[in-house]
Amino acid sequence: MHQKYSLFAIFIALVFFKADAYDPLDPFGNITIKWDVISWTADGYVALVTMNNFQMYRHIPSPGWTVGWQWQKKEVIWSIVGAQATEQGDCSKFKGNVPHCCKRTPIVVDLLPGVPYNQQIANCCKAGVVSSYGQDPEGAVSAFQVSVGLSGTSNKTVKLPKNFVLLGPSPGYSCGPAIIVPSTVYLTPDHRRKTQALMTWNVTCTYSQFLSSKYPSCCVSFSSFYNSTITPCPSCSCGCHGKKDCIKSDSYKLKKEGINTPRKDNAPLLQCTHHMCPIRVHWHVKINYKDYWRVKIAITNFNYRMNYTQWTLVAQHPSLNNVTRVFSFDYKPLIPYQSISKCT
Repeated sequence: MHQKYSLFAIFIALVFFKADAYDPLDPFGNITIKWDVISWTADGYVALVTMNNFQMYRHIPSPGWTVGWQWQKKEVIWSIVGAQATEQGDCSKFKGNVPHCCKRTPIVVDLLPGVPYNQQIANCCKAGVVSSYGQDPEGAVSAFQVSVGLSGTSNKTVKLPKNFVLLGPSPGYSCGPAIIVPSTVYLTPDHRRKTQALMTWNVTCTYSQFLSSKYPSCCVSFSSFYNSTITPCPSCSCGCHGKKDCIKSDSYKLKKEGINTPRKDNAPLLQCTHHMCPIRVHWHVKINYKDYWRVKIAITNFNYRMNYTQWTLVAQHPSLNNVTRVFSFDYKPLIPYQSISKCT
């Protein structure tokens, strides 16, 4: 969407119902971080870290993912390909060859597109942007390679990292412990030989709207062809923000450099509205006959700091089983149970 606001007019036979925190539309959705040890070194190992987004409709937008963990011993990161640690930490005890990161709790981010090829691996360097699995399975993966030192040098002596933290880019994800799983099997390019990782462990991260924000991310207004009255979003639908979080659309502040740049905490900069929501979804009933009905949906962005280039709207209604035509966007049915709708 445009940085001020954009309007997407899309046609679909839908009706909106009140949202709930539980997400039955994607009960098995998660982000799985897989560590494949591909070789042992003199003082540690080299691992391919792959982040798979198995969520059907929730993607990771700009400014991208951030992942962190805690080492169990005195491990260091000698080097990373396809990503980088945000801080090097205190590496003063090393002479000559200095590690990429000496922090006990490293924080890693993806590289930006266009870095030299010797700094890339497959599925890296997308500025941390990851598509949802339901929207783009091939784009729902991100990866980097890390060389770990001062660690165990076998599957009996290595200590798995712990206390994983994932931002995507806002809070909302909680990660479980690293669990050793059967080693990943790889096929050679000719598909005639199989190789496998020396050791593999998985970390599963799930999303909670409660952890992300105590307020909803969108609200819904309603109108119909047979009534000139518009039912607006309820006042303070997404919380009543203070004046410092609300600026008028014609304010000179919008012309300042960097005003439209997303902050690291992804805090919204909202246009002043009575609902104070980053996103408004407007439902307009265009036709209502005995045999069928049609709804026009308009999505408006009130967040000056965010562009929603890969937006997804999720809704549920019994009539979705009988959708006949969808205009202007891709439609995919999810689980036809429960009465809940969400915006991402």
